Amino acid sequence: MKVAGLLLAVLSLGGCATVAEIENTHETMEVMSGKDPQEFTQCLARKLAATRGPATLVKNGSGYKVIVPRKLSSGPAAVVDVQERSGGSTIKVHERLSNLPLRFKDVQKSVTECISG
Repeated sequence: MKVAGLLLAVLSLGGCATVAEIENTHETMEVMSGKDPQEFTQCLARKLAATRGPATLVKNGSGYKVIVPRKLSSGPAAVVDVQERSGGSTIKVHERLSNLPLRFKDVQKSVTECISG
């Protein structure tokens, strides 16, 4: 019971972060994929739709920025930057609560599942 109360307090104190604030956090993942940015982004949006609301996809130079919605309230939870590279994509994940070990892991799981599969 105490753990649930502590988690709720941490989440409520986290406040609302903007996309720019989330992008300025350290990456929680930085990986490469053999998929092109559009193919990877479509896979990621499908996977995230199973656990969250629809992600916002923004064309960004030679790739995409995927803005992942929060589970329990409005606002962004993560930003996934997918950029074209020779033979595929580079993917950087920035999460709102990147320093909280008890955060939801569905974003990282979805990214990992879309890398090659």
